[in-house]
Amino acid sequence: MSHTAHIPSHRKPRRSASKLAVRAGVAGGVLSTLAMAGTASASPSAEPVAETTLEMPVLKLDLAAEVSSAVTTAAENTRAAAVEGELTAQEESARTGAAAEAKKAKEDAQAKADAEKKAQEEAARKAEADRANRSSARASLSTQSSGATSSDGSGASVAAPATGSAAAIVNFARAQVGKAYVMGGTGPSSFDCSGLVQAAYRQAGISLPRMSQAQSSSGTSVSLSALQPGDILYWGSRGSAYHVAIYVGGGKFVGAQNPSTGIVERSLSYDKPTGAVRVL
Repeated sequence: MSHTAHIPSHRKPRRSASKLAVRAGVAGGVLSTLAMAGTASASPSAEPVAETTLEMPVLKLDLAAEVSSAVTTAAENTRAAAVEGELTAQEESARTGAAAEAKKAKEDAQAKADAEKKAQEEAARKAEADRANRSSARASLSTQSSGATSSDGSGASVAAPATGSAAAIVNFARAQVGKAYVMGGTGPSSFDCSGLVQAAYRQAGISLPRMSQAQSSSGTSVSLSALQPGDILYWGSRGSAYHVAIYVGGGKFVGAQNPSTGIVERSLSYDKPTGAVRVL
């Protein structure tokens, strides 16, 4: 074989020091052979060298097993990474859901607390307004009755005993004293303030509205210093009164006050009304 003949290359991936050593030895032998062949052809007296075919040793490596092992390892690593990624995603989803539920619960609790606080503030404002109205009404009554006198010191004049329709109203009202106060009650065992007034006037054949606001605007207004038995007393403003009762004479009234006291007969000085109306 000529020294210029093509020498096939048998390069393999580096695997280990021992494999590199084998390759180095083979390459050295090949180069040595080529050198000797070149020297022989350069000498004019040398005889022609018979053409010889050099065969390179082929290294047989178990690459299939190594590739299969590498593929198996890569597949296992991929599956492990996928499993780990899925677990991480599930954990993150669980954390996100728990955080959202906690946030919603907190918002609901805050909204409930705000609503309760608002209701309490509204009730406090209403109570304060009622107290202010009562104070104003008492001051007004004190001014109106400053010139009036009576035997019981209430400021209202003492009228003659009730007769006729007024007597029927007064007698019925006094007969209910001691019965229970029940919101919305219209008798016969319990009443609220307007229910008692309506039932008493029914004894005289007079039909009154059911609510205290409307009852306080019935008939004509009368001064507290000129009351007569059967007049309707009211607390608050006329047309928007929050409580009513019946004047029974002698500076006294009968009314369904509240659940604690029930239906009672009291002096006007106990809780002076704002005004009065006469229907008879």
